[in-house]
Amino acid sequence: MPDDNNFYKEIIDHLYDGVYFVDRERMITYWNKGAEHITGYDASQVIGHSCRDNLLNHITASGEQLCKGHCPLAACMEDGEPHEADVFLHHADGHRVPVLVRAAPLRDGGGTIIGAVETFSGDQGLMSVRSELRQLRRSVQTDQLTEVGNRLLLEGRIRAAIEELKHHTGTTVGLLFIDIDHFKQCNDAYGHEVGDKVLRMVAATLQHNLRKSDVIGRWGGDEFLAILYDVESVDNLRHVSDKLRTLVEYSRLDLPAISLTVMVSVGATLLFPADTIESVINRADGLLYQSKRNGRNQVTVG
Repeated sequence: MPDDNNFYKEIIDHLYDGVYFVDRERMITYWNKGAEHITGYDASQVIGHSCRDNLLNHITASGEQLCKGHCPLAACMEDGEPHEADVFLHHADGHRVPVLVRAAPLRDGGGTIIGAVETFSGDQGLMSVRSELRQLRRSVQTDQLTEVGNRLLLEGRIRAAIEELKHHTGTTVGLLFIDIDHFKQCNDAYGHEVGDKVLRMVAATLQHNLRKSDVIGRWGGDEFLAILYDVESVDNLRHVSDKLRTLVEYSRLDLPAISLTVMVSVGATLLFPADTIESVINRADGLLYQSKRNGRNQVTVG
């Protein structure tokens, strides 16, 4: 940190958050009082050392060591964008401290990246609030019965996919509209509690047999939508659709008096840059009902 910035240094020194600066080689050049308080390391112990020396030994909840690899500091100096992560740092006394880390590039007057600044907060209340916000965000976009995405999530993903298609001509995205055949008769015959179990069974079958990059959600009632990214061709779209249809057909809900199976009809289509949510849903819905009219338990692609 330049000597002529003593005014700002004094302000930063009195922040509760930890703040430190590194140069392009990730050598620590400044370490504030907040960093001393949270980590237990005095400035004299860390200034002049590289963060790659693994002094703080940041790890993730899964045990991944960030300081020896691609940490937020290195990432922000590579792409010029801020990065953040929830990590656990090593305290001077030996224990682990959960912190929220934020890293941002430092530039000279000409805009060249000359280093980075990292801030970290050990405030447990803040960490708890962030965790609660993440859980709330997930719950708002999750169907409570089936635990797959809900209509809000699906609409957002479809809208984002259409925008992506407008700007990247090589992108291909497929949409599957999936409806359980004769679901009303199932509810009438076995009751809504069994009907709910059927919905959960179908949702789980669809979710576990799509790629992690794809999206499955409940559109409403007994209707599900799947969004498939990087679809190679219409034939590939048909293949995935028929695989899912077959796997649902051969799923089984074992009840005290009966083993219950259901089937689904599918309408499958590709998204286009000129689409809207309404147009692509209407197109997939029309293809779905072709499957219904043609005998159910089948796929129609268009």
